Amino acid sequence: MSRLETSAPAKINLSLRVLGKRDDGFHELDTWMVTLPGLADRLTLEDADCFSFTCDDPALPTGEGNLVVKALRAFESAAGISWNGRIHLEKRIPHGAGLGGGSSDAAALLMALNDLAESPLPHDRLVETAASIGSDIPFFLGGGSTRCRGRGEVLEDAPAAPGWRLLLLKPSFAVATPDAYGRWASASPLPGISHGPQTHDGVELVNDLEVPVFGKHRFLAELKQWLLDRSEVSAALMCGSGSTVFAVLRDGTDGEHLARCARQELDPGLWHWCGAIRP
Repeated sequence: MSRLETSAPAKINLSLRVLGKRDDGFHELDTWMVTLPGLADRLTLEDADCFSFTCDDPALPTGEGNLVVKALRAFESAAGISWNGRIHLEKRIPHGAGLGGGSSDAAALLMALNDLAESPLPHDRLVETAASIGSDIPFFLGGGSTRCRGRGEVLEDAPAAPGWRLLLLKPSFAVATPDAYGRWASASPLPGISHGPQTHDGVELVNDLEVPVFGKHRFLAELKQWLLDRSEVSAALMCGSGSTVFAVLRDGTDGEHLARCARQELDPGLWHWCGAIRP
């Protein structure tokens, strides 16, 4: 190998149900996740005499706590090998957005390393290694459209992803996933904000983390409600634990125009992405 490039797609949760607190401290989940191949980070691996990890986003820590580095260490331990080389990460998925960027990066690296080492880990062992790093990471080993249970690591087949057009909007702040789950049991709905299930094309969209997150970050509740009140939007939901909110766009809607309206009326610093779920 002289150089290998691989992509790491974002995800959204079409539904996210929190069923209760587990004895191991995690929460029992039932969630339907789909990948967004049009929104992806890129990892580049190159030969080198010693290991290094860099990122084009200076705000992202690149030490041993980064999920990419954790994935490397977990792979080395599971496969019984040592890998020396350069890894460079180009970030396109915002950090702390509920879009699974870090988990996807880790999964992409695990698969790339396994390929480079001529598959020392069978798929079930790779899934086990991924789950030891983070709950969402096993999903990204297959991606597509998957129902995830347990703490997120139990994967089941799901219907094909709907081919909807989406607008994703994210403010400059991030939401810490442990904080969102930590507030879940005691959170109360905000008056005037729609939290209940929505149905679009026969799909029920719901996110049980909206109530705890909106209670702390009211702007996200206002952003979701602003989208729901627009005639161009069929449904709107927070992504994962936030801070991104996605809108399902009606046919003929100019997503770029809607994003400009959101910046003008709500927050000039909103990040956005327009694209489609690929079934």
